[in-house]
Amino acid sequence: MTNNKKRLPQEGIDAVLNLLEDMYPEARCALNYRTPFQLLVATMLSAQSTDKTVNRVTETLFVKYPGVEEFLQLEQKELEEEIRQIGLYRNKAKNILAMCRELVTRFGGEVPNNREDLISLPGVGGKTANVVLSNAFNIPAIAVDTHVFRISNRIGLTDSKNVAQTEEQLTSSIPMGLWSRAHHWLIWHGRTICNAKKPKCDLCALSQYCYYFNQKLS
Repeated sequence: MTNNKKRLPQEGIDAVLNLLEDMYPEARCALNYRTPFQLLVATMLSAQSTDKTVNRVTETLFVKYPGVEEFLQLEQKELEEEIRQIGLYRNKAKNILAMCRELVTRFGGEVPNNREDLISLPGVGGKTANVVLSNAFNIPAIAVDTHVFRISNRIGLTDSKNVAQTEEQLTSSIPMGLWSRAHHWLIWHGRTICNAKKPKCDLCALSQYCYYFNQKLS
């Protein structure tokens, strides 16, 4: 398939989604958690870090401090020591403790289940909010991380310059019932096939639809 426009037509987007579903039927959130609060903390920790590193840290962190009340017993320096294996650990410790305080004072210690309240918390942006909504509360959302941004624009699901525009274009062209699953499909595709520096186009089932691949052939 030759594609002269960077963004695929709707039938191409639908075909790509069908292929992704076949390729990654078991795709799910790679972060380990037991509660919405733990997922919120883990997602905040995952910025500019790998899920594997975060899971290694939270394996013991969440045993010692399973909930917001336990986190609030920590001084910032203590939390920094617990998470120092993770990038930007000082700033993350500060934001997590500030988030915990606001959860208690504004939301009775419970993680809110709507985007507006989530992004009002310290250190919580749109991507983190969408991860929590989608995975902890089963509310349809597409969290645009580096993988989703790269893959969406590389294939032609979107033609966007920033995260907000990518999210807008994805949610307008993907049925709402598939938002959360499509998010995971794209992440898994980015980790296994469509790497940032050396995409494995020869192994990719999406190549006939992919803008990036077809540009290489033209």
